[in-house]
Amino acid sequence: MSDTAFASLALPPALLINLDSLGYHEMTPVQAQSLPPMLAGRDVLAQAKTGSGKTAAFGLALLADLRIDAFAVQGLVLCPTRELADQVAEELRRLARGMPNVKVLTLCGGAPFGPQLASLEHGAHIVVGTPGRLEEHLRKGSLTLGSLSALVLDEADRMLDMGFQVSIDTIIAETPADRQTLLFSATFPDEEASGGLAAMTRGVMRDPVTVKVADVHDATTIDQRFYHVANEDTRFAALKQLLLANRPTTSVVFCNTKRETQTVADGLVGAGFSALALHGDLEQKDRDRLLILFANQSASILVATDVAARGLDIARLDAVFNYQIARELEVHVHRVGRTGRAGASGIACTLVTPQEAYRLERLAELLGETLATEPLPNTQNAEPFEPPMATLQLAGGKKDKLRPGDILGALTSEGGLRGEQVGKIKVLARSAYVAVERSAVQKAQSKLERDKLKGRAFRVRRIRH
Repeated sequence: MSDTAFASLALPPALLINLDSLGYHEMTPVQAQSLPPMLAGRDVLAQAKTGSGKTAAFGLALLADLRIDAFAVQGLVLCPTRELADQVAEELRRLARGMPNVKVLTLCGGAPFGPQLASLEHGAHIVVGTPGRLEEHLRKGSLTLGSLSALVLDEADRMLDMGFQVSIDTIIAETPADRQTLLFSATFPDEEASGGLAAMTRGVMRDPVTVKVADVHDATTIDQRFYHVANEDTRFAALKQLLLANRPTTSVVFCNTKRETQTVADGLVGAGFSALALHGDLEQKDRDRLLILFANQSASILVATDVAARGLDIARLDAVFNYQIARELEVHVHRVGRTGRAGASGIACTLVTPQEAYRLERLAELLGETLATEPLPNTQNAEPFEPPMATLQLAGGKKDKLRPGDILGALTSEGGLRGEQVGKIKVLARSAYVAVERSAVQKAQSKLERDKLKGRAFRVRRIRH
């Protein structure tokens, strides 16, 4: 028997027999690394993408420890969207087929509240749901978590992106302190970060076992290229060619001066691109709005100075374009390192004129590599590209008791959008922003204008830059 065989695990016979009937014989890498510590009762922090087998991993851990005769909620799985919650619940039911009378219940926004109340009255062993609706059930007393033994945060990074931090904190506060906590995320917390997942795990997980799947996480690559530009007059045209050739969903163009940043951004907008200028002269409210648009993937290109880009949360960046080599060569290295994070590949393109050849030589010495320029790619007949998302602003926020779950629920309720068509949700004191697929923005705006949130109608407008 191999070390990666499910039969090698200390699972109940009913689960092993059902796994065999489902054709589950060998564990995937994330299952092989996470299941033994989970079955031993340890907290686990795992990096795992959709399709990696993560649902079966935490699902088996939940079911192996289940006391079927105790008809109370023992396992709770938090998911960012209704669609994912439905998929997780269905997989849990498949895994539990060999176990008698295991009840898995979904509690998600966008579904009627009444039937959920009736289902809860009949009891459940495992609940799968979205943070907003789960928080609502806890507030109404229809869901109690005093018997909970395991909490799963699935796609935790996406839940944070959608603004569910407060709801998650509220839910965790209602769970027993001695519960097991299992966190799965497609991207991994930056050890140096003070926010995001790193902050979420502090005080929530007890000495967690960290699982990093090498064939996913260690594939980070940065394809760094240098392009020959004849002179200063052709630099902007060269940037356009590189953008058209690479067509990144999210990219940063680094400039050395504030004035150049604005000039380049204005030129790109005039050429049909979706670009924003970020520099030190912006007022804070304008800076916040631009960063929300960029984070929401409602603008493809951020043109910035190094100073303005400091502290930006731009971990998922497809490309970096250096309008010139940075004045300080260490800064150039830092710029390039902005892309290719979290297990993804990225590209870094730098424009170099003959007058900058000496700086390229100095950079080559610093990196200990041979660096050479190449000709620009041919982009004849290529058209500027649009970002995948659009952003809507609601004239209501935390002061109006609005929460991300309310907005997601309204958008995905009957006749609305699918969960995967909704992106980041950010609720501020007096306003809220939600990203939706560009093709669905009119439908989303009409739905939010027509349906009441918290019993009120809020003004909705599309934010453009």
